[in-house]
Amino acid sequence: MTDSLGRRIFVTVLGWAVALLLFFPIAWMVLTSFKSETQAVTASLFFTPTLASYAEVFSRANYLLFAFNSIAISLGGTVLALAFAIPAAYSMAFHPTHRTRGTLLWMLSTKMLPPVGVLVPIYLLFRSSGLLDTRTGLIIIYALMNLPIVVWMLFTFYKEVPHEILEAGRMDGANTWGEVWHLLLPLTLPGVASTGLLSLILCWNEAFWSLNLTSSQAAPLTAFIASFSSPEGLFFAKLSAASTMAVAPILIFGWFSQKQLVQGLTFGAVK
Repeated sequence: MTDSLGRRIFVTVLGWAVALLLFFPIAWMVLTSFKSETQAVTASLFFTPTLASYAEVFSRANYLLFAFNSIAISLGGTVLALAFAIPAAYSMAFHPTHRTRGTLLWMLSTKMLPPVGVLVPIYLLFRSSGLLDTRTGLIIIYALMNLPIVVWMLFTFYKEVPHEILEAGRMDGANTWGEVWHLLLPLTLPGVASTGLLSLILCWNEAFWSLNLTSSQAAPLTAFIASFSSPEGLFFAKLSAASTMAVAPILIFGWFSQKQLVQGLTFGAVK
């Protein structure tokens, strides 16, 4: 019993230590955002809090426009990715062919390609089609960026569903879309929800495409952060304030949705 208690204490302390280590950069960023520029270059924990950096950030940039762009693009990219991934994962999970495994591996291999390798052709395509600096353009590129991960996750969840359930639906007269909508989605809703949450977070944090395919009208919060770096150097207090304002919405959202995310990611793990 003593060994069990000691093991639990050790695991608890280790868990808190890892959590504090991971959270420390975010906490330091928030603290720095309340410092002046002079205080920001020091590592002291004792300072006089000020909102000057936040006031200057609001005066220099339209934060609400950047935030609206991030919300619209992240939601749009996630919905579009799910719209393509759900039927694709259904087909590969319940109607596999000899090419299914190769297709899944090929889709996953596209994530190994550096985005800068396809920047020029995508930029030229967007310019010729009028999608530069538009929310529609970023929604398309974000959906394509996350599509392999979304398909893989949904495929894993769908493989856990017994085929007999869908066969029973077919015997009752359900067509393909009826199987997906009335049987498959309700059974795998935790997995679909966690996949959507992960895609939303990845879209929110994406910086490469937003910096290269937008300028002002459709720029999300990642571009908002980058706008506070200048040739004169980094102004740490203002940059920390801008970063805090950019990550706060997704941190709050992630905190309230962590139960659903963990539940979905462990869907099917225990029978």
